[in-house]
Amino acid sequence: MKISQKIQQSSKDDKVWWSFEYFPPRTAQGLQNLLDRIERMRALGPEFIDITWNAGGRTSDLTSEMVKTCQGLIGIETCMHLTCTNMPKEKVDIALKDAKQHGCRNVLALRGDPPMGKDEWEAVDGGFVHGIDLVKHIRKNYGDYFDIAVAGFPQHMSLPPEDLANEIRWLKEKIDAGVNFIFTQMFYDVDLFINWVKAIRAAGITIPIVPGIAPIQTWNGFQRATSLAKITIPQSFRDALEPVQNNDEKVREIGTKLVADMCRKILDADIGVRGLHFYTMNLEKGTKMLLEELNLVPRIETIKPLPWRQSLTPNRRQETIRPIFWANRTKSYISRTENWDEYPNGRFGDSRSPAYGELDGYGVWIKQTKEDALKLWGHPETMADLSALFVKFCMSELKALPWSDQAPSIETSVIAKQLAQINELGFLTINSQPAVNGARSDDKVFGWGPSNGYVYQKAYLEFFVNPTLLSLLITQIERDSNITYYVINRRGDLRTNNHSDGPNAVTWGVFPGKEIVQPTIVEAVSFMAWKDEAFELGAQWAKLYEHDSPSQKLISDFVETSYLVNVVHNDFHDPDAIFKPFYKAGAEYLALKSKTTAVNGH
Repeated sequence: MKISQKIQQSSKDDKVWWSFEYFPPRTAQGLQNLLDRIERMRALGPEFIDITWNAGGRTSDLTSEMVKTCQGLIGIETCMHLTCTNMPKEKVDIALKDAKQHGCRNVLALRGDPPMGKDEWEAVDGGFVHGIDLVKHIRKNYGDYFDIAVAGFPQHMSLPPEDLANEIRWLKEKIDAGVNFIFTQMFYDVDLFINWVKAIRAAGITIPIVPGIAPIQTWNGFQRATSLAKITIPQSFRDALEPVQNNDEKVREIGTKLVADMCRKILDADIGVRGLHFYTMNLEKGTKMLLEELNLVPRIETIKPLPWRQSLTPNRRQETIRPIFWANRTKSYISRTENWDEYPNGRFGDSRSPAYGELDGYGVWIKQTKEDALKLWGHPETMADLSALFVKFCMSELKALPWSDQAPSIETSVIAKQLAQINELGFLTINSQPAVNGARSDDKVFGWGPSNGYVYQKAYLEFFVNPTLLSLLITQIERDSNITYYVINRRGDLRTNNHSDGPNAVTWGVFPGKEIVQPTIVEAVSFMAWKDEAFELGAQWAKLYEHDSPSQKLISDFVETSYLVNVVHNDFHDPDAIFKPFYKAGAEYLALKSKTTAVNGH
């Protein structure tokens, strides 16, 4: 969605909104950490984020990649910076084409700073000379597809009257060339900002103005940022911060209150500004403290449109159904299905496609580095050690497993004890969901979808298990006609008691004025596609250890001999029913092992 539409909607709803800016990091590890941080900060409720473009385009490819990831995987509206510095027209066109392909509809067009090592700005051959040239180029080639923003500088109010008049005139020319809204440079003098807004409004500029707010993180950072940008610092800020400049914690605490007061004055002033754009500097705490001080989190509207995060890339925006198998590996699912041929009836993909289920060029990998993985999972040498890792994960004492990129979801805590118990028995779970019988759509644990609706879930378990324990479990399962299951080994031999080829909806919602929505399904074809990835992740885990070490042998044998199983209990009225066959089979297995041990001992 265009940012101007979001601003317009918030205005209609009389709602204060906010957004975050990030810059591309210099290292691969920094990028991974930042993407994790963006994902966490998404919970702070930004309407959108924007990603900067380095002077000279040094990180331009990374900016494009981050836009793609944030739009498609994290599912958050993203604005891309684009500068003229060291950018020939061809490179600008590639960036715009990529942005459109990834579903990005917002561009901040800038002339940019001089490249590193140069004092003066100069255009490259075939490039753009001024920001307005970039604006005109985008409008000429893309019509109204993109919302275009430009920068505004409240600090210009400190210029002599003639220079100020020129700056406002040049800004107005950019606006008239097709600009939709203005991001301002950071500032700390609120009166300067308010007077600047009034001055450009008087010049006939009516588009939305988004004030750039920089949280005060440390004294040195504050001094450096204001000095580089030649920003006016009010004396009240100096008086409050200078006495505690050597105490970073105190600087942040006092700085948060000072900037929050500034934000309140902006929102209370009668200048039509109802949004705040935070320059995060890729840091989390300062922005979060500021939002808390302003009482802007948590958001009143926290209802998720679907129980999983939607992608905002054009060909996936309407996707309303996904197989449950990839629930814990969203990035893998998005990548694996990126080139599936079509999305009939809003489904996740057509199993008849020649591309369906292929591991193709994306490959399968564990998210953690080898060092991080070994810290997380240690060196298990027995099945009891493996079970203990899975139990810790279920109890939220371990933040990831090879099959789960993130810590367990909040709904997992509802069945954490039951999961821990069956993992101790030898059913090593990699995915689950509890039964839900009509939770309200605004429920904090299970809710999703429009207001005044109700959501339902069938209990679901997916796990690895050894052949003997599986045999005991199947005997128990087949005594309950409400349970359907799929069993598969690494070779792809499939066994099931489900006689239907169609999908089994395991999550659905009932909402006023809508048909039943069923966003999560189980079906044989997608399970068989997921199987390759599930077993390969186990094999990748084994490869982290020394060749022929006890840990490598344990995990390799486990992967080779185990079966992957998914079980659905179709009676969602009884939340405990799905676990009963597991308890019984587990008890039988323990008795069998005990008997075998006694015989061998004799």
